[in-house]
Amino acid sequence: MRTFILPALVAALLLQASCQSSTKTKEADTELANTPAAGSPDADTASSSAAVAFKLPDANAFAGEKDGKAIQLYTLKNKTMQVAITNYGARLVGLLVPDKAGKLVDVVPGFASAKAYQSEGGAFFGPIVGRFGNRIGKGTFTLDGKTYKTELNNNGNTLHGGPSGFHNQVWTASQSGDTSLKLTYVSKDGEGGFPGTVTTNVVYTLTDNGLRIDYTATTDKATPYNPTSHGFFNLNGEGSGTINNHVLMIDADRYSVVDKGLIPQGEPAPVAGTPFDFRKPTAIGARVNEKNEQLTFGSGYDHNFVLNKKGSTGLTKGVEITGDKSGIKMEVLTTEPAVQFYGGNFFKGSDIGKYGKPINYRDAFALEAQHYPDSPNHPTYPNTILRPGQTYKQTTEYRFSVAN
Repeated sequence: MRTFILPALVAALLLQASCQSSTKTKEADTELANTPAAGSPDADTASSSAAVAFKLPDANAFAGEKDGKAIQLYTLKNKTMQVAITNYGARLVGLLVPDKAGKLVDVVPGFASAKAYQSEGGAFFGPIVGRFGNRIGKGTFTLDGKTYKTELNNNGNTLHGGPSGFHNQVWTASQSGDTSLKLTYVSKDGEGGFPGTVTTNVVYTLTDNGLRIDYTATTDKATPYNPTSHGFFNLNGEGSGTINNHVLMIDADRYSVVDKGLIPQGEPAPVAGTPFDFRKPTAIGARVNEKNEQLTFGSGYDHNFVLNKKGSTGLTKGVEITGDKSGIKMEVLTTEPAVQFYGGNFFKGSDIGKYGKPINYRDAFALEAQHYPDSPNHPTYPNTILRPGQTYKQTTEYRFSVAN
């Protein structure tokens, strides 16, 4: 009997263990099957989406005053996108667009309050800059025989209109429906050292798949005029890390060679054979650390690219860029002759973004549609002088989709 019962008991125990092991294996297989493979598109989306719940900032955090004028936050929405804009600097604060998984991602790094934008680090996050965007060498130019001195704020040069530029002003806002916001600013004669009283109107409009910015302006005296949007972007979402793996295409055969102060020197040079050739889609970081004097001067990319407009003054595509994790593709269309590509080289991690994360070195990029930097001091560059009786017009549009 003993020889019969013991083998039977052992067999029963082995059968039970086998069943339990089989059940656990099936559970493990099921769990593994439901987990995206590391490095797969689904895994990238899951990790980036799970990290942050993206939403537009609280309007109450933007309620305040500057120079006796009320600061407010405005929201535009359509079926697929949402955007937040403050009248302090006519500034882009947040932009939610769908990624490859259909989840909304905030592609505009920025700050959670108006006060944060008034700090030194926040000054050029998202505003309309002017009256002359980019740099004027040594803050001086001669117009119609008279020499003007403008406020300095960048290594002995005037950058984006100087300290009292458009970015540091409260604009008058008028919202019409859910998809359009008009902002107006009157820059007085002599402001920042520039001649003439200039009235600027900027209209933000949400299209079906993009954000369009229309500019118009008039003046009562001849003045240099070159406004642009200084929106920062990270197409993987704010707080997602470096933009170096974004894939960039700029339709430009030439770029502006600059000195140590990032002031253009002479006529634009060919991009061929240089790290500035983005005519074919290339990762931003692929060549950014190469030994190159121009990259040294800018600590990376901070240069003007002359778009291949082929004689067109209409709205044409100049740039395409895709987030490597999100799959979000952004196209930049503009009526302007050039675009400044800035790769976020001067971020130090000392400024905290909307989602509580520091904005670190090369965590965001800017693509500023513009005329050439320092144009008032280069007669051969495309004209940037606005005169009485003329109406300045410009359109730039950021179109979003998901890469195939």
